[in-house]
Amino acid sequence: MIRDITLGQYYPGSSAVHRLDARTKIIATLIYIVALFVVKNFWGFLIAGAALFAVIEVSKVPVKFIFRGLTAVFMIIAFTFLINLFMVDGRVLWQWKFLSITEEGVNRAFFMAVRLVLLIIGSSLMTLTTKPIELTDGLEKLMKPFSKIGVPSHEIALMMTIALRFIPTLMEETDKIIKAQQARGADFESGNLIRRAKALIPILIPLFISSFRIAQDLALAMEARCYHGGSGRTRMNQIRFHRGDAIAALLVIVFLVAIVLSRFINVPI
Repeated sequence: MIRDITLGQYYPGSSAVHRLDARTKIIATLIYIVALFVVKNFWGFLIAGAALFAVIEVSKVPVKFIFRGLTAVFMIIAFTFLINLFMVDGRVLWQWKFLSITEEGVNRAFFMAVRLVLLIIGSSLMTLTTKPIELTDGLEKLMKPFSKIGVPSHEIALMMTIALRFIPTLMEETDKIIKAQQARGADFESGNLIRRAKALIPILIPLFISSFRIAQDLALAMEARCYHGGSGRTRMNQIRFHRGDAIAALLVIVFLVAIVLSRFINVPI
């Protein structure tokens, strides 16, 4: 399950989505996330889902690889679904003692689960089609206007990119620690949920030690390359907007208009 996390990974490719400017993909992803919270009915989610799968098809990233990342957060999605299913008041469909399922609860639970799935896939798609260095440059360019008021745009962009980049690394390290513990007789699969959670506690200490070691190695590598922040730094490859970015921006605008209009559609399913 840990190896199934795709957020922060880069899937090499030469598709039209891969060639887009990192700033275009970051802005499009943010707009998509906002649009998911604007959606209030089935037709809006249908538009959001169709748009996302169209982008996946163009990106040439395997659908199985993208959906594999959902297995790691399945418990979060399931927990959110159950909370909304049983905790919303309305017209009762089923009741047993203090538990009840309402029509409004079913609708909200379904929409919330779909919203989380689309949000996770959309965010993962951005990192899967954007190299870490391009993501850093894009974030820094977008935050550059804030540097005039003292915001360290380069440092913030670098930290965010490093955090995303090292998610897969830390997951691999966790997987190695679990396998090492299992080889020594540790049991992480038997017992109830509380017992399994307690069994994971011995993993935290070596994971923290490994994380600090990785951070120290990264800091030493940056010092060895004379890194001193973003002041006066130059880039070998300058990021620029191209015709594809203009087309993508136009499609994002069309998508956003369609999402807003979907709020006024009251056609029954």
